[in-house]
Amino acid sequence: MAAASRIALPLLLSFNAGYVDTAGFLALEGLFTAHVTGNFVTLGAALAFGSSGALAKLLALPVFCAVVVMSRLLGTLLANRLAPVFEIFVGIKILLLIASAYLAIRFGPFRDGDSWQAILTGMVLVAAMAIQNAIHRVHLGSAPPSTLMTGTTTQIMLDLADSIYKRKGQERQPAARLTTMSASVIVFAIGCGAAALAFVRFGTLCFALPPVVAALSLLVRLAMNQLQIERTLDLQS
Repeated sequence: MAAASRIALPLLLSFNAGYVDTAGFLALEGLFTAHVTGNFVTLGAALAFGSSGALAKLLALPVFCAVVVMSRLLGTLLANRLAPVFEIFVGIKILLLIASAYLAIRFGPFRDGDSWQAILTGMVLVAAMAIQNAIHRVHLGSAPPSTLMTGTTTQIMLDLADSIYKRKGQERQPAARLTTMSASVIVFAIGCGAAALAFVRFGTLCFALPPVVAALSLLVRLAMNQLQIERTLDLQS
């Protein structure tokens, strides 16, 4: 049970990241909410073709950075007070995803990516994904990144190449690492596909799913904590 929970948590985060990034891209004139550096490319395209959404793309990176910094500072404060940092931040992320779902459903579909409604919705999503990035890096550092798949895919290909032909004296990488990284990429891709299908079928109502997935990840984390407490009590008894 504990092992399954440890595996499930990063996968839920990867699914949500792929889903939110794709849904945001489709609904908000090409805005990347999880992979914010991709907005440099879409910003150039928006300027070249005169399409809307340039302002949101300009704001995405500074908003992302500001939220990560604030998350770090607040996380340090909470840690010094022995508070459950990861759980608190997942709770904040859930609230942000609920707010973004309300905004998207209330004001969408967005015909103008530079409208205040679209920008506000996009920045709330960016903030939610910034928190996920921050807590993943700090608290799940051994797991593959849940939002940026380029580095993970590169490592998968390197490990595959090494499994075919490795240098003399090179240690063979454990198969578990390749499996874990591959699962992260696959689940992220599934999230992307699910978001595309949901957006085509339900429009901005598709944003109702991410808070549910985030809440499920919180439940998994709480279950992990409970199992750890029970294991500690068993060892002490």
